[in-house]
Amino acid sequence: MKINWGTGIVLAFIGFISFIMYFVINMNVNKKYDHDLVAEDYYKLELEFQNDIDKQNNAKTLEQNLSWTKTDEGILIAFPEKLEINSITGKVFLYRPSNKQLDFETPISLSEHTLLIPDKRLLDGRWNIKVDWQYKGNKYLYKKEISY
Repeated sequence: MKINWGTGIVLAFIGFISFIMYFVINMNVNKKYDHDLVAEDYYKLELEFQNDIDKQNNAKTLEQNLSWTKTDEGILIAFPEKLEINSITGKVFLYRPSNKQLDFETPISLSEHTLLIPDKRLLDGRWNIKVDWQYKGNKYLYKKEISY
């Protein structure tokens, strides 16, 4: 059987469309490629965005902002030394863009000017850390993308 050029083009289009459809269906069905990139309460978080900007601007007015270091025990978050630790309250939220089951939140309770997030709760990879804290009525926010 002889195939002319018109039939060849149609067969090429059908082959290409089949190839693309295979990958589209495979990416939607296979759990290996499932990524949770957005929070469940996205619109609520969007409404609070201006509050976050105000808190970040407050944090910029501090003489010394929060800092973090990676240690053998985990992530060590250091609060400014000049602040009284009894007056610091808030929470630390760690968000894993690739898997929402790994996200967690921990309250801030300090006995020193540092807070340790244990290594056993953290997998290697990218994390977004968000420290929402208050000191004597002033609200502050620290956000950072870290690789652990």
